Amino acid sequence: MKASTPTDSLIDEIWDCIRREAEREAAHEPILASHLHATVLNHDKFSDALAYHLSNLLGSGTASALSLMEVITDTHVAAPAIVESAAYDVAAIRDRDSACNECGTPFLYYKGFHALQTHRVAHQLWRADRRELALFLQSISSSCFSVDIHPAARIGRGIMFDHANGIVIGETSEVGDNVSIMQSVTLGGTGKAGGDRHPKVGAGVLIGAGSKVLGNIRIGEGAKIGAGSVVLKDVPAHTIAAGVPAEIVGKLGDAAPALSMDQRLTPGKG
Repeated sequence: MKASTPTDSLIDEIWDCIRREAEREAAHEPILASHLHATVLNHDKFSDALAYHLSNLLGSGTASALSLMEVITDTHVAAPAIVESAAYDVAAIRDRDSACNECGTPFLYYKGFHALQTHRVAHQLWRADRRELALFLQSISSSCFSVDIHPAARIGRGIMFDHANGIVIGETSEVGDNVSIMQSVTLGGTGKAGGDRHPKVGAGVLIGAGSKVLGNIRIGEGAKIGAGSVVLKDVPAHTIAAGVPAEIVGKLGDAAPALSMDQRLTPGKG
């Protein structure tokens, strides 16, 4: 048996946490017991439970839950980093969301998490030249979760979509590790021009609710975008940008504002 890597340990930690919480809640809320057994407790692995849960959320008359579960499972096997990223995403929500201190809550109920995991599968399908199926997953995910991410967009791990409603991420967008994005954020283009036309967001960035980041611009590592801002030009690392159009309003003492989730615009503080 191979020694566990740190990633293996995190997957095991998150899965054990989800199972413990499901066992507790199944006993506490009998009306949810069958759901918790079907979604969590009947599975041996985190990846199996994730594939089952996503497929049941996304399944329809067009594509059954069973057929989607097969696609998701095969994709997880082909690209195990997807499962690793999902564990990091659960941990990110547990550690950053003041309304959530458990692992099972985002896994079971948070549509931002569900939309992101669906995107991870769609992105792998896009890379494997199964683009029609990738676009299909994008479409049904957008309808189910009110989050629209083009399957070509590249997104790191340890991502939190807080509330998530109305998030839009365009085709050539890139999002680094450990980023937090609030509801109604757009990472979009500026017109009909093709090519590389969407934002590149560095690690540790916090993007406030309702912000629009437009064009092939760079948001530097550890920057903070104030709520409701319209960002049309590069934002240097570890600075605060706010306003319409956004301007630099201060520097940050916090190396990764995405982790602290402090949305205040006080210069020099996280």
